[in-house]
Amino acid sequence: MGLSLLLPLLLLLATLQAGNSERCDPKMDYRMDQPEHLSAPKGGTIHINFTFYYCGALAKDPRVNIALRRTHFHGQFIYNSSRHFVHEDYKDRIVLNLPEGQKSGFLQILNLREEDENTYFCRVQLKTQRFGWQLWQSILGTKLTVYLAPKTTTKGPTSTVTTTTGLSVLEGNRTSVSLPLSVGAVVKVALAIAVLKTAILGLTLYLRWKTSKGLQTTARTVARGSLQNTEEKYENIGI
Repeated sequence: MGLSLLLPLLLLLATLQAGNSERCDPKMDYRMDQPEHLSAPKGGTIHINFTFYYCGALAKDPRVNIALRRTHFHGQFIYNSSRHFVHEDYKDRIVLNLPEGQKSGFLQILNLREEDENTYFCRVQLKTQRFGWQLWQSILGTKLTVYLAPKTTTKGPTSTVTTTTGLSVLEGNRTSVSLPLSVGAVVKVALAIAVLKTAILGLTLYLRWKTSKGLQTTARTVARGSLQNTEEKYENIGI
């Protein structure tokens, strides 16, 4: 009775193990996922997100390596993290972000150019416990479109600039702007003003002196005439 119940149970466990092995076959069950299409403006930045999956157990130190190809599945390598390789066309423009122990990250391409428009394929290589080194990559890749950013223009009144010595006049809406004079021009203007003030002061002093001198001469003439009249008066009285 007990043996008859144990045999079906063993068969059920065997079936479950077989099903589990079919659902997770380390030789077949692996993939690399990334977006099919991305777009960004020229001069901008793009993030190619990726996620790799492996159903088997990884080694204690899996030594995960991420590489990037362009154009087609067997295209040219432009980046390899383990070899610290970056293609000359992408020098200082490709950055890998993959936290340790994680299976998701992204490759960042900076300062996009028109010639960067291409298809990119992410590849992963790592060490497993059972099968050693394994590698696989995306089949479809990511199609990158680089477009020109729209230019923004600001309309305003047209103006012509006329430049003179030390001055700049804007003509358009009858707006004139006086710009600061140079140091030499300022010195010359200051000297001219000082000379003009000195000349005016000297002329004023001269006119005052001339006026006062004329008054003194008149007073002396009047005094002399008065003295002569007085002397004649006294002479007449004496006579």
